Amino acid sequence: MGGEEEDQESPLLGSFAQPDEPEEPLKRTGTIWTSIAYIITGVIGAGVLSLAWTVAQLGWIAGPLLMIVFAGITIISTNLLCDCYRHPDPECGPARIRSYMEAVKVYLGEKSQKVSGVIVLEGLWGGAAAYVITAATSMRAIQKSNCYHKEGHQAPCAYGDTFYMLLFGLVQIVMSQIPDFHKMEWLSVVAAMMSFTYSSIGIALGFAKVIENGKIMGSITGVPASTLANKLWLVFEAFGDIAFAYPYSIIVLEIQDTLKSPPPENQTMKRASMVAIFVTTCFYLCCGCFGYAAFGNDTPGNILTGFGFYEPYWLIDFANACVVLHLVGGYQIYSQPVFAFCERWFTKKFPNSGFVNNFYNVKLPLLPGFQWNLLRLCFRTAYVVSTTGIAMLFPYFNSVLGLLGALNFWPLTIYFPVEMYFVQKKIGAWTKKWIVLRTFSFVCFLVTVVGFIGSLEAIISAKLS
Repeated sequence: MGGEEEDQESPLLGSFAQPDEPEEPLKRTGTIWTSIAYIITGVIGAGVLSLAWTVAQLGWIAGPLLMIVFAGITIISTNLLCDCYRHPDPECGPARIRSYMEAVKVYLGEKSQKVSGVIVLEGLWGGAAAYVITAATSMRAIQKSNCYHKEGHQAPCAYGDTFYMLLFGLVQIVMSQIPDFHKMEWLSVVAAMMSFTYSSIGIALGFAKVIENGKIMGSITGVPASTLANKLWLVFEAFGDIAFAYPYSIIVLEIQDTLKSPPPENQTMKRASMVAIFVTTCFYLCCGCFGYAAFGNDTPGNILTGFGFYEPYWLIDFANACVVLHLVGGYQIYSQPVFAFCERWFTKKFPNSGFVNNFYNVKLPLLPGFQWNLLRLCFRTAYVVSTTGIAMLFPYFNSVLGLLGALNFWPLTIYFPVEMYFVQKKIGAWTKKWIVLRTFSFVCFLVTVVGFIGSLEAIISAKLS
């Protein structure tokens, strides 16, 4: 395997790259270690903050076990996708498939690509809205933490989310206009550092609380509910929260496209996924289990903002500041691919429109000059307003994460990878492997259904209460 094509490297989330952005000729130098770093960075995020609550709903047996099951599902799904990178042979096929969307088109056709594209865009938009909720909750928690420290733990210290959501949205309106923001490599580095920092602080605080209590809280069955139906809703919602925390299917092929060969890229990527998911699962188990062990039935929905922890207040403030800093950049990581895709569509749809295609040079005092476009200003502002508006309408951290996790889990992580694998390997109907993978896909579909139902019920109940 070699030649000039080997020296091209596509950026992550290349599915949505702008057509007028030429690919830079970069040597593929990725190794198993760089892939592990990419995967861990892509997986560990705001979803980790809900895992203690998730374990609390499921109990000491089902909670950790379900995390391990989701880890296994993610590994299986990733292995199927890894074999789709080269076409037609998974190890020496001459054609490289550099993104999830491109793979769906090659193996399943344009109609499937359009469907998957809608789901991916919905997931990115929903993820941005979830980041508005999470960032606002953390900003409010900083103010509450300082209030509790000054006034005492019994002080009311009640603050709303609306102001912080509007403030976060205003920041994102400005940042969304920065040209080539998505190309700033330091953004991913800062996001990774912040996510590890606040997650580690959450683990440390949970461990310290267990030591302070002198016992492990919680039970085998988890938090009790008034009725069996209410318990089922909470369990179903917990399924969705775990589904939100794990999968990274839409960036698997982009990461694989950075790898050098030999050995074959699919072999390296499979090993990297195994190691990365093992590390991530250990991290998740620590976050979820230490949080539940510390608070038992009183485990908050967000381990850093539910105020099971009051002191040291400065450490809680620092952790929540890390969350906000992570999400300021993370919002743009989620949103820039949507901007690129939609603006490309407008450009193709209205090639003669000055509103869409004309750029104007702008020079502000003390700032470098940049190009300004009316479509970019209006569309990106409307996008940020929409995500902020939906966050203000449904400011329910666990329920929103569960709903998003359920909506995207089965189609993107299971269905399309399984169907592409069937085509890649030319697996016939009703063969043993076909039956096993179909059963696997159906079971995961049921998980998505119950996670969606539980999260939707929680949102409706919270809205009506």
